[in-house]
Amino acid sequence: MTAHLSAPARDNRPNEELHPLIYQSIVGLTIWLVLTVWVLFSRGAYIGLTLSVITLFFVVLLGIPLLLWLTWRRHIASNDQHNYSALFSEWISSSFVTWTGAISGREAAVQILLPIAAVAIGMTIFGLAFLFAVPHLA
Repeated sequence: MTAHLSAPARDNRPNEELHPLIYQSIVGLTIWLVLTVWVLFSRGAYIGLTLSVITLFFVVLLGIPLLLWLTWRRHIASNDQHNYSALFSEWISSSFVTWTGAISGREAAVQILLPIAAVAIGMTIFGLAFLFAVPHLA
């Protein structure tokens, strides 16, 4: 008779925090968007002004949530601070608690990442179309 090791019981309680990969994906898509704008739209008479305004916009866009998160982390009690260590596959298959109710982790990830991904992909397409439609600015 062989002893079968059972798989560890999965903790199916709802998540209240995003997985770190979601945050990393948001930052990665934002960097993609900024690089796309810099590379594909950096033509014309006011290149310096255009690139500085774009850079300032994205510094503010990423800086405000970062400052809010750092402030929250500094002022939260140490027993309330969670270091998320679950695998992404576990996080995405469990439920995620929102203010209006629980949704699946997969649905939460899609709803969070879809807007920034759509903007990054759309801006890449617009930039490529602009590059090919107005070649004399290159």
